Amino acid sequence: MDVTVNKPACVGAGQCALVAGELFDQDDDGIVIMLKPTIGPSDEATVRRAATLCPARAIRIAE
Repeated sequence: MDVTVNKPACVGAGQCALVAGELFDQDDDGIVIMLKPTIGPSDEATVRRAATLCPARAIRIAE
């Protein structure tokens, strides 16, 4: 699973950090920061949930 974030698309809603705080955070402007460069199998469901909840669709998942 390859996960990328589109920072220019991020609107700072914070849903990713709320549901997957071990994987995502926000910078001082509220823009998404990916904390783990590699997503393991144990994190896949959490990443999918964060991507689904993102109102700007700033989290992209490629299989």
